[in-house]
Order: sequence, then structure tokens, then C-alpha cells
Amino acid sequence: MYTSKLLSGYLFCLKVYSLCKETLKLFKSELKYTISFLMFGGGISIKGLSNFVSGFYSIEIKSLTNVNITFSHVNFKSISFPINLKTNEVYEFYPVMDINIEQIEEIVLNSNKRTELKSILSIDPQIIRTIKGAQPGIENLLKTLPGVNISNELSTQYSVRGGNFDENLVYVNGIEIYRPFLVRSGQQEGLSFINSNLIKNIKFSAGGFQSKYGDKLSSVLDIEYKNPNGNNLAGNINLLGGNITLNNISKNAKVSNILGVRYRDNSMLVNSRETITNYNPKFIDIQNFLTANINEKFSLNFLSYMSVNNYNYKPQSRQTNFGTLDDPTALIVYYQGQEKDKYQTVFGAAKLNFKASVNTELSLITSAFQTSEKEYFDILAQYRLGEVNNNIGDEDLGDVEFSEGIGSQLNHGRNNLNAIIYNIEHKGNYKKNDNNLEWSLKFTKEDIKDRIVEWEVIDSTGFSIDPPFFESLGDQPYTANEGPIVPYQNIRKTNNTKTNRIQSYVQWSKNSNIGATEIYSNAGVRLHGWSIDNQKMNFVFSPRFQIGIKPDWKKDMIFKLSGGVYHQPPFYRELRDYSGEINYGIKAQKSIHLVASNEYSYSLWNRPFKLTSEIYYKDMTNVNAYTVDNVRIRYLANNNAKAYAYGLDLRLNGEFIKGTESWFSFGYLNTKENIDNQGYIPRPSDQRLKFGILFQDYIPNIPDLKMYLNLVYNTGVPGGAPSYANSYDYQNRLPDYKRVDLGISYVIVNGEKNYKKGWKKNFSDLSIGLEIFNMFDIQNSITNTWVRDVYSKRQYSIPNYLTPRLLNLTIDMKL
Repeated sequence: MYTSKLLSGYLFCLKVYSLCKETLKLFKSELKYTISFLMFGGGISIKGLSNFVSGFYSIEIKSLTNVNITFSHVNFKSISFPINLKTNEVYEFYPVMDINIEQIEEIVLNSNKRTELKSILSIDPQIIRTIKGAQPGIENLLKTLPGVNISNELSTQYSVRGGNFDENLVYVNGIEIYRPFLVRSGQQEGLSFINSNLIKNIKFSAGGFQSKYGDKLSSVLDIEYKNPNGNNLAGNINLLGGNITLNNISKNAKVSNILGVRYRDNSMLVNSRETITNYNPKFIDIQNFLTANINEKFSLNFLSYMSVNNYNYKPQSRQTNFGTLDDPTALIVYYQGQEKDKYQTVFGAAKLNFKASVNTELSLITSAFQTSEKEYFDILAQYRLGEVNNNIGDEDLGDVEFSEGIGSQLNHGRNNLNAIIYNIEHKGNYKKNDNNLEWSLKFTKEDIKDRIVEWEVIDSTGFSIDPPFFESLGDQPYTANEGPIVPYQNIRKTNNTKTNRIQSYVQWSKNSNIGATEIYSNAGVRLHGWSIDNQKMNFVFSPRFQIGIKPDWKKDMIFKLSGGVYHQPPFYRELRDYSGEINYGIKAQKSIHLVASNEYSYSLWNRPFKLTSEIYYKDMTNVNAYTVDNVRIRYLANNNAKAYAYGLDLRLNGEFIKGTESWFSFGYLNTKENIDNQGYIPRPSDQRLKFGILFQDYIPNIPDLKMYLNLVYNTGVPGGAPSYANSYDYQNRLPDYKRVDLGISYVIVNGEKNYKKGWKKNFSDLSIGLEIFNMFDIQNSITNTWVRDVYSKRQYSIPNYLTPRLLNLTIDMKL
């Protein structure tokens, strides 16, 4: 946990947690009491109390109640802000008071809820707002963590410890978030649902998570949006788009609202690639989070979201050089046609909170998610594959001199999907002493309408190529094939699937001590039932546990053990096979997790550091095998595989530079699957080694000049094969993914640099920055284009490269 810089050597600390019933009564009458800070030589007085306390201290306030707290000193300007905490919520606060300067900077509360003993990672949201990247947001930070794989800077999808993109849970304020259905490539995605400017708390677990989280196999990302503590406007402008965040709070602090608007234009990223295109993307979303504290018993939250992603893509030409220096080869492609995609999403959720008693909280959550997705494309690619002139000094150096293969490829698609998902859920929380009991009952209704029409025709020197059954090709094109002319690939299917789900969980947790040893225990069970198109109801039962121990040792050590049974009942994508058919008999995938970890906290250079190590094992049955093409997952949809995964994750984080948090991550993973008892082969997500660095720095003599470095090295995963290829016949791997992003920023105005005159007086925060994406201009690839040479009957794998080096200018401001 890292705090604001010290000003004039003074640091004041307020811990808000349970202390005494007297203080509860203090804040009950109109919340007008004031907390005053004195010098370190004195103490702290609280109106209504006759005694004084000094140094670090704590108070208890009423939960789910707005409390106004004021810090004041005769030589400093006062700081006043509202606070509203949940039951048993603990906050640690470090205010900085300015000398003779009115402090208008937003006050940030850092949570300290005894999460260290729980098997979940807490991340400072301010780091996410600082580290932007080519695809800014929480996913840009997750890729530096061990066990997390993101090998496409244009995508927000990630896989965790051998899983795939569909195996990750994402929650915002306790409400499950859904990802797009039809997206096939990263450049189509647009913006992540999560708006980093609205985030208050972030928790992430890569496995062994609690029963209160849903039924997925790999990970959980739990986001909590914040309630504003003042009225202000913040924004960002850069060459790839911008965002605006508006914070409002009522005079009586009972109603607060935070509005976020984002716009994204990835044309600069896509146009920098090797394919020359007319690319016109427009990605925009609006999010609003409203909180109303009705009275001491009731409060209401409402989260709304709307996004519109328009993706218009008209490729013109492409040249890709590959091969070796001695035998260079080039692929030249000329395109006709275009692709027009549109994704519209609307989401709304309401949560009513009821404080039944001092120990009991109840809530009712309703939500609706609706998406309309359309992908229309007709693209004709005419190509020639040839030898490249490699004679140094020749005026035709680099030109294609001889064509080894000439052909064309026509791709057609008319895909539509409409989905609407309703949820209603009751949650409860009962706490007595150090015991905490949580429960939930949830009903979900899914209605998904899908039409998929895709076909591909391949022509090589005037000959239509048959579907990919290589053993039947004969002597084509020298001997004519007298059979019917059919598309190389052809999918036509219309589905309307309705699914009803019932989910429930009960879990118990306790913080206890044996002597001076701290112990955290958690045990719970989940029940999930589902029925597809009114067929037979299926049920799965998932027990889970967590144990955390902090021994009373001289060294600050924490040991954790977590695990259980994790099921993933099929969602729509898992039900549909390669041909678009729905398999109603598919079972829930099952994974048994066992995770053991150690955290060693220590001080180095008088600054805090922590080394976290985790070993894990996952045994998976009823596995739904799949292939990955860019970010598109296609399932076999028949539970015909079993798999396993094991590995080691290491992470060292701390203040390598005083006042900033950085970390180094290392991950080792081995995951394999056995399909139809053919033997074990690496899974599509078998990323064997992972190395990540997030490093922050500043110039000591110019502390307002700051820098961040985001480095990722991932070994290649199995992939790049044609979509029709047998996994057992094609076991090549994609090249290693290597990327370094660098950001430099200069703070012009902040809480320590306020201005009373000139144009700067209008800002409470202002900074400018320069970002260098892919600093070393490394050519990374995520898929391959397959081109056939009809003469030699060979197929060439031509890599599709991701983005090269790119510069971005950015301005952050707050009024």
C-alpha cells in the first residue's frame, strides 16, 4: 500500500474500523461532528468526547451511513470529505494537509480489509489509471501478472493458467459482466466494459477462489466502482481517443453519481500494420453509477451501460516478406470488398441494500443485458506467392521476380446475433464476532437468437479447390475433378436457444487467533442448475475452501492453501460446434483446483517489498476441446477430452523507487489435453514461460517527470494452424510474444502545485505525456494466413503481424 507524498514532513493517519459503541452514537445525530488534527506534540480531539488520543488511532462509524469528516489545524487548510462504509469494512487513510493552500484534490481511501490472509490479490486502481498502453484498462495491467496470458495488444481477452477467454469471471459491484459473442479479432473489440476511471477497488484471483464467485474454471476479476466525494470533472485526450468522468454529490451527501464517457479510434494502430486499408472504427460507451442513501436502513445503487462499436474495414493491398535471407519469399495480396460490423450493448442493474440489524445485511439485485451484433463481409483476396530479389545492390532489390503460386480467395459472411439475459438475485451477509456467513439465490434467463452464414471459396490458377480432405485431392489441377463445385468451407445455421439457470451458494469465513498466530478460514458450497430449451434440468455441486495462516514469526510470512471443485456449465458458445449445430446433451466442464502459496514481506532500503510464490494443480474432466483463431474460440461441443495443468507463479513487488510501486513476475505453465484417448498434447493455451515487468520511476531532482515501463515476454502457444486441421497432426507453436511499452509524463498541476493566477488556476490536476508502444518494433504474430502452391502442393504459413512501433500523445486533466 502506497500513499501520497509527504508535505513539510507531516503525515497524518486515520484508520476507520470498529472501536466502541460510544462513537457510533456520536455520528448518529445529523453527522455534524468534527475530527480535528493537532501537531504530533499534541493529540486529536473529537467533539462529543472528553478524552484525547494521539498518534495512530481508530474510530467506528455507522455502516451504510454518510459521515462527514473534517481534518483541521491552525497552520493548515482544512480537509473535509464524506465517507460511507459497508458493514465491517476497514479503511486506512493518509491525508496530506497543505500550508496556506486550499486543498481541493480528491481524497483517495486505500482499503485494508485483512485481505492479506485471503487467497485473492488486491491491486491499486491508481496504477491502472497511470499505466495506459495500447489498450488501456485493467487488462493492460493483468498481462504483467504471472499466470495471465495476453498475446494481442489489440484485445482485452486473457487466459489464465491454461484456460481460455470464456473461463474468466468478471464482476462489477457484484454483478456478472458478459463479453461479446461474435468478435473474431482484437481490432474489432473496441473498449473493455470496465472503465478504469470509475474504479474504487480491484481484486483478482487466478484460481482457488471462494464459493461466492460464480461457476467458471479459471479466474475471477472483482471490480467495485467508487462513490464520488466531491463535484469535479476529469478527462483525457490522446491520439487514439479520449474520456470524460463527471463526479457529483448532493449537499446532504445522500445521493452521488459518477458518469464516464469514452471514445476510441484504433485506426492509427491498424493502419500502421502491413495491410493497407480504409479503416473507420468508432467505439464509444457511456457508463453511469448512481448511489442513493434513502435512510439508515435502505440504500439503492443503479449501474447503467451503453456501447456502440462500428467497425468498417476495407482492405486494399498487403505484402508480407518471410523465409530466410538465402531463400526469401513474399506474399502479395490485392483486395476487393469490405467488412461492416456493428455491436450494440445495453446493460442495466439495480441493487437495493437493506441493513436489517447491526449484524445482518440483505440485498436484492436485478439486471438485464442486451446485445445486438452484426458481422457482414465480402472480401475477395487475389494473391501471388513469389521469389524475392535478394541481390544486394540490384535496383530491383526486394521485388518479386517469379510467382510460384497465383490464386484468389473469396470470404462471405452474414452473421447476426441477438441476446438478452435477465438476472434476479438475493444476497445476505450475517456477521457475529469474527464469524461471517454469506448466502445467495440467483435466477437467470438467457434468450439467444443466432444466424451464422459463412463460406469460403479458394481458386488457384483457375481451379476451384475442394474442401480440405487432402487424401482425395488426386492429381489436381493436372487432372480435372469431375465432382460438384462446393465451397472450401461452408456453414449455414439458425438457432434460437433459451436457457434457465438457478444458482445458489452458502459460505462461512472466520478470522481467529491461536496465540499470536492469525488464521483465516473459509468454506462454502455452490449449486448450479440449468435447463436448455425446457429440457431436463442438470445440476452440479461445487465445494470450495481457503485457509490462511500468519505465524508469529520474526519474519513476516503468510501461508495459504485453497482449492475445491469448479464447474463451468455450458454457455451458448460452448453449446455450438464447428458447423453451428447445438448439442443439448453437453455436460458442465469440471476442474479440481489445489493452490498453495506463500507471501514474504520484508523491508529493503527502508522500503516495503513482498515476494509472492504460488504452486497450483488443476485436474479437468468433461473438457470441451476447442481451437483459437485470433480471439475467436470454436468448440467441438462434445465433452470428449480430459486435461490437466500445473505450474509455478512468482511475483516480487515493492518500492524499487521510493514512493512508487513496481513488480517483476515469472510464470511456468504446463497444460495438456487428451482428446478421444488419442494421447496428451499441449492445449491451445499452453504458454510455457511468462515474464512480465511493470516498473515506475521519476527523476529525483524533477519528481514531476515520471516514467513507466510495461514489458511482457510470453513463449509461443500452439496455434496458427488452418481451422480445419487436426490438432494431433499440427503441433507447431506461434512465435514468442515480446513487447515493451514506455510512457513518460510531466505533472504541470496537482495538489502540491496549485496556481492562483493564469490559465493553470482552472485545473486541480494537469499532466502531459508521451507513450511509445512496442518500443523495439518487434514483429509479433497471433495468426497465420495459409496459401497453397498448386505446383508443389505445399501450403505456406504466412504470419499476420500485430502492431509495430507507434507514438501516442496524451493529456490528463481535472477541473
